[in-house]
Amino acid sequence: MKGEKNMREIRIENGVIVYYGSRAGQIRDGCAVIDPMFQVGELTEYLERQKDIRMIRIEKGVYERLMNARSMEENQQALKKIRVWQLKPDVDVQMKFVPYDTLMRKFGPPDIENYEKVFDGTVDTNDLEDLFEKFNMDWPSGYTGHSLSISDVLELYDEQGSEFYYVDAVGFRQVEFASQQLSMRPSQAM
Repeated sequence: MKGEKNMREIRIENGVIVYYGSRAGQIRDGCAVIDPMFQVGELTEYLERQKDIRMIRIEKGVYERLMNARSMEENQQALKKIRVWQLKPDVDVQMKFVPYDTLMRKFGPPDIENYEKVFDGTVDTNDLEDLFEKFNMDWPSGYTGHSLSISDVLELYDEQGSEFYYVDAVGFRQVEFASQQLSMRPSQAM
C-alpha cells in the first residue's frame, strides 16, 4: 500500500519529475536533474529505482524554470522564432544596462524606435533562461549583437503574434514593445 502511494505522489510525466504535485526536476539524457529543495531521501530512492536513470544531479533554479515553463502540451508544440533587440549605439547612455523599474522611472517603457534587431531566427529552445545562456555563451549563426544583457528585449513570435521580454536585473519582464509615438496616436485622436 505504501509503495502505491509513493507511485502516485512521486512520478515522471513527459520527462518532468513530479514530487507531491510540484515540478521537482526533469530527465535529460538519462540524468535526473532536480532542484536542491527537493533533495530528500524519498525522491532520491524513487529515482534510483528507475532503470532508465543513470545519474542524479542537483542544479539550482530547476524548480523555478519548470514552474515558469508553459504547460507540457505547449512545450511540445513547434518552437517560436526569436528576435533579439538591443539599444542603438546613439541612444542616451543612461538607458543602457538599467533595470526595468529604472528605465520606466527615467524614460518610460521600452520604445522600439530606440532599438535595433541583432538576431532574427530559430534556436533549439523558447525557455527564457536557456535563451539568455545561449546568447551569452553559444551565439547562433547570424547573431550580430553583444552578449545578452540588462535592457535588451527578447521577442518570441509565430503566426499568432509576438511576446516581448525585457532582460531585467533578475529574470525577465514581459512588456509591450512598440513605438511610443504609435501607441500615443489613438488617445490623441480622441
